[in-house]
Amino acid sequence: MFKILIILCVIGVCLTACSSGTYKAPVTDRGRPPGERIGYHIVAKGETLYSIAWRYNVDYHALAAANGVGSTFHIYPGQRLTLDVTRVPPKPSIKRTTKTVVSAPPKVVKTPPRSKIQTPSESQKPIKKAPKVDPSWHWPASGKLIATFSSNGGLNKGIDIQGKLGEPVHAAAAGIVVYSGSGLRGYGKLLIVKHSDKFLSAYAHNRRLLAKEGEQVKRGQKIAEMGSSGTDAVKLHFEIRFDGTPVDPMKYLPRR
Repeated sequence: MFKILIILCVIGVCLTACSSGTYKAPVTDRGRPPGERIGYHIVAKGETLYSIAWRYNVDYHALAAANGVGSTFHIYPGQRLTLDVTRVPPKPSIKRTTKTVVSAPPKVVKTPPRSKIQTPSESQKPIKKAPKVDPSWHWPASGKLIATFSSNGGLNKGIDIQGKLGEPVHAAAAGIVVYSGSGLRGYGKLLIVKHSDKFLSAYAHNRRLLAKEGEQVKRGQKIAEMGSSGTDAVKLHFEIRFDGTPVDPMKYLPRR
């Protein structure tokens, strides 16, 4: 009889605990759903507008315009950049105030005789800007081609050239270095060179970077040493982008 009373008491306590809501199911913290597109980027130390545009496959002009970045393309660590390059910030509105304007009496302008009217000389006529010529391309390394460009969103956005550790990497065309660092995942030690408003090129997996940001480089100039940073073999990964879009370097490089 005593055992039966103990069992009934235990059952009663359990029922009371369940009804009072003291038991809670475990809660797990779930991260961002897979495949969800990130709409912004927080600038980290060492990044440039060019490297961020390269990372997300967008044109650096469009990225700058969408974020109100000036013509110098200066950004700073901690800055939040929208990746929606279709968004252009609205122009600031100008407040207009009503002022009373007292008009001055009109001035009498005498027209000179026809013989004294001068026509603009050839040097005074507006000068048309010469169209920018596409860069003259040069092979960035002399090794064997081991991987080619993959179109239609493939994994390889450029070409891979085999080589030995420390072999020279050359600028494929004249330009200015706009990124020198190792902040882009999967590229290792990377250089990005701007050749024109349209063309950029990249040199990845280097052992050593010899050119600095802001440095002018010549076609064929040694800018890095080949290595295996960010990959499993010694090679140069080379890319060309036109308006932010990866293009096949083989269509621009001369035949060997």
